[in-house]
Amino acid sequence: MTLAQPPHRKAKALRPGAPRPAKELCSECGFCDTYYIRYVKDACAFLNQQFPALEQQSHGRQRDLAQDNEVYFGVHQDMMAARKHQPIEGAQWTGIVSSIAIEMLTQGKVEGVVCVQNTEEDRFQPKPVIATTPEEILAARVNKPTLSPNLSVLEQVEQSGMKRLLVIGVGCQIQALRAVQDKLGLEKLYVLGTPCVDNVSRAGLQKFLETTSRSPDTVVHYEFMQDFRVHFKHEDGSTETVPFFGLKTNQLKDVFAPSCMSCFDYVNGLADLVVGYMGAPFGWQWLVVRNQTGQEMLDLVMDQLDTQPVMSQGDRHQAVQQSIPAYDKGVTLPMWAAKLMGLVIERIGPKGLEYARFSIDSHFTRNYLYLKRNHPEKLDAHVPDFAKQIVSQYQLPD
Repeated sequence: MTLAQPPHRKAKALRPGAPRPAKELCSECGFCDTYYIRYVKDACAFLNQQFPALEQQSHGRQRDLAQDNEVYFGVHQDMMAARKHQPIEGAQWTGIVSSIAIEMLTQGKVEGVVCVQNTEEDRFQPKPVIATTPEEILAARVNKPTLSPNLSVLEQVEQSGMKRLLVIGVGCQIQALRAVQDKLGLEKLYVLGTPCVDNVSRAGLQKFLETTSRSPDTVVHYEFMQDFRVHFKHEDGSTETVPFFGLKTNQLKDVFAPSCMSCFDYVNGLADLVVGYMGAPFGWQWLVVRNQTGQEMLDLVMDQLDTQPVMSQGDRHQAVQQSIPAYDKGVTLPMWAAKLMGLVIERIGPKGLEYARFSIDSHFTRNYLYLKRNHPEKLDAHVPDFAKQIVSQYQLPD
């Protein structure tokens, strides 16, 4: 007896360049590049915001909106700051994400790891792969700050016959993945997430680099850091810093993808384990364990890590309120003033979890305004209750 094909295999992926169901809000996650497009109306983060149901599915409960830490950081059972004893050479920070992925593979927890390398032609052009060796995982180290079609490999996952898989991804990708994970034929799915905000197209990235860095062609990676500076790492090993307040906002205001301007999942609330930097002291990584599956992954590398408890210091509210009209009007300070402001805020401004809340507040208020002005019909259904609660703290312009 021949088993019938799953219904999604009868669907056809969209052709490259064809209009996407989410239209201008498409985050190019790769979902529509597969036959899973059959489920896009339910799965796409920009067509069907469904945080409560997917949190319940992923973690066994929804976030508690009476608990401030859960409003901001999602369902979790543990948080800490960490860094590797022996950093991986060439990693963006110390290599915690790569180390977890390698241990998951070499210890037989999974048969493959969905991660993102870069193309041979362009260090910033993402190339999603299913890694099956440590070398392939290491080739994916360093964040790709461009929109990335991670889920374009979903067909390969099902067709490979793999039963245990680790997926590394960002919020919009993980929401779609969670929505169809029971259709992949897996026995066990592990999700290792990174926080994500303000991605750009490849052309948008080039504009940002040329507008901001002293040497755009030699930038290896960059990050907006807790000291209120953008840190650029160059090919020669040197580091360049540019204060947030010195960015040419008037030229960069429209460079970020509309999907990122409409996203409220900065902290990747549906991953099992999240590794980022925003809630940790400078030089450390911020780890958020959301469930026992996340703890299982973290346990594999705990003996490789220095850890310390998370901390929180300062008050973000005034800085956030002042940043709303400044961003809205595209205000750009002279560099001397930007450096001075950066020094003052670094000394007396929010740190640790309060810095993370500052960053979330700043982006959520901006994104709420973007949706209100550009997609008012989506505002109520698309903005999750936790985001509405955060935004309600501030006075927004019309």
